[in-house]
Amino acid sequence: MDRRNFIAAGATLAAAPLAAPSIARAQTSFTWKMTNAYGPGSPFYVEGPGSPTDFCQKVEAMSGGRLRIQHFAAGELIPALEGFDAVRSGAVEMNAANAYFWAGRVPAAQYFTTVPFGLNFQGMNAWLYHGGGMALWDELYEPLGLKALPMGNTGVQMTGWFREPIQSTADFEGLKMRIPGLAGKVYAALGVDVKLLPGGEIFPALERGVIDAAEFVGPYQDRRLGLQNAAKYYYTTGWHEPSNVTELLMNKAAWDSLPDDLKAIVQTAAMACNLESHTWCEANNAAALRDLVENEGVIADVLPADVVAELKAVTDSVLTEAAATDPALGKVHEAFMAFKAEHGAWAAVSEKPLYSL
Repeated sequence: MDRRNFIAAGATLAAAPLAAPSIARAQTSFTWKMTNAYGPGSPFYVEGPGSPTDFCQKVEAMSGGRLRIQHFAAGELIPALEGFDAVRSGAVEMNAANAYFWAGRVPAAQYFTTVPFGLNFQGMNAWLYHGGGMALWDELYEPLGLKALPMGNTGVQMTGWFREPIQSTADFEGLKMRIPGLAGKVYAALGVDVKLLPGGEIFPALERGVIDAAEFVGPYQDRRLGLQNAAKYYYTTGWHEPSNVTELLMNKAAWDSLPDDLKAIVQTAAMACNLESHTWCEANNAAALRDLVENEGVIADVLPADVVAELKAVTDSVLTEAAATDPALGKVHEAFMAFKAEHGAWAAVSEKPLYSL
């Protein structure tokens, strides 16, 4: 090819439009809806660093506006605990909640929120991201047309608020308590009348005596709900929720419709919120607890050792029995416990000696 022909060919190529698939990828945009199990204004669960609202903002910024997500707190579009059905039906593309709210439909989903006497923040994320947990979550949800990602974590939670002191497991008999997830089954085995209530309904129920005790999150969140004005005994060990994962639930068909770069943005934003939400909790709970004790008359204490020992024994029995009755639950339970044993051996060497100093 002589010089003139070469220049002409180059000019032709330069003037040619880009391939259609490249244009489509660059111009395609999406507008999604996200619902939430928690009410308007809730720190961590709705607003603030690492919250679902923050997640939506991160995704829009990172995608240059190609994926916009409109967030609706509980009651703004659907009731608090109807996100599972809304996402599955395709009425909305996303929901923020905790997977243990769907225990009645998918019992094994509870393991992807928390397990009593289970894994802490580090361990839970190690299992999900690098220990096979995410693959099991996908396996569980894919037949239902769903896809989930971890999008937040409170870290260890407080045992809860009680109108009367707890001195032995006999004090649980007949107690009406708001408590979700697997811990609710443990309490039920000890005679507790377990109630599942959205966050916004806890204070009025506790104040009116509809319930005698309630578990929510930790000092900052609990103080915001005013639970200290309805009960004064505030216990800890974190046995029931050594960590607590916020679930980003997505419609699988909608997820599959995203190009790879937007999928990567959603995954990255969710992982960023998972870290940021936990560090926000760690930064705010200490001052809130001090305020509750020094200024609000709260009696903060550790559950008696014999009570915790009995809770552990009942937990082992309840989890083992449930795992034997549901193949999917059994598979997740076995994998979770195997990882917990492995991680626990390392934590006993790396973490426990440090905390005992």
